[in-house]
Amino acid sequence: MLRNNKTTISNQERKMDKERFERGLAARKSVLGAEYVDKALAKSDDFNREFQEQITEFCWGSCWGNETLDRRQRSLLNLGMIAALNRMVEWEIHFRGAIKNGITREELKAILLQISVYCGVPTGVECFRIAKKVFAELEANE
Repeated sequence: MLRNNKTTISNQERKMDKERFERGLAARKSVLGAEYVDKALAKSDDFNREFQEQITEFCWGSCWGNETLDRRQRSLLNLGMIAALNRMVEWEIHFRGAIKNGITREELKAILLQISVYCGVPTGVECFRIAKKVFAELEANE
């Protein structure tokens, strides 16, 4: 297909990079949990399956699969960025991932205090609320 004299490839024509996808799938499951990822993939349909493949390949395979930053560093970045975007459902998922990636409770508290300053107190309130909920759930499951 041609657009503005440039060749573009539609999503249908693009062949997924299987190696990058598998690397992304492994990273995604490691950070978010296999159960969560398997459920998200199983619930995909003809409308959103390509989106699930895209985020697995590019977000998780290219970004999280790049070893320049370790998973702890990526978790730190994501908590700040997702809080700034006020995407609290995703923030909770990545908060849980940050714990899996070894971010300590004290480090998480410091991150939330910084989020409160840079993203605003209402965002900080919501992040602390979610953090308390997650900690309570984890403690109840121990």
